[in-house]
Amino acid sequence: MSVEIALYQPEIPPNTGNIARTCAVTGAKLHLIKPLGFSIDEKYVKRAGLDYWHLVDVTVHESLEAFLEVMKGRSLYFSSTKAKKLYTELHYEEDAVLVFGSETRGLPALIHENYQDGLMRIPMLDSKDARSLNLSNAVAIVLFEALRQLEFPGLV
Repeated sequence: MSVEIALYQPEIPPNTGNIARTCAVTGAKLHLIKPLGFSIDEKYVKRAGLDYWHLVDVTVHESLEAFLEVMKGRSLYFSSTKAKKLYTELHYEEDAVLVFGSETRGLPALIHENYQDGLMRIPMLDSKDARSLNLSNAVAIVLFEALRQLEFPGLV
């Protein structure tokens, strides 16, 4: 088992395509939590993932509740600009699932209320104009920290 990525209600096809490419080269499974802002059959998603899309193990979940039910017993880590802990302060387990919110709304209040210990953030300037990183960049940053802590399992 390796680190996995989950996107909660992703909205921008090229971001998901880029994340799929990152998953392909790291062996990370990709979970997409509906509703999606696009079809995963769209040419934009596939073009952003280039010829890597077929290398990604993708599971689509009908809702956040359905996703959380499937993930019971797994180590869940949630990326949020509102979190107190830095992503580097967490200890990632081998079965880690890194969850990222939608590009415009982030994660729902349910996550902030019920998963305080798993909330993490990437440090950024405190600016109302620079609110967050691009989703695909945030995924790459956190994924590679988790993989580094696990000594890059299966990677050369």
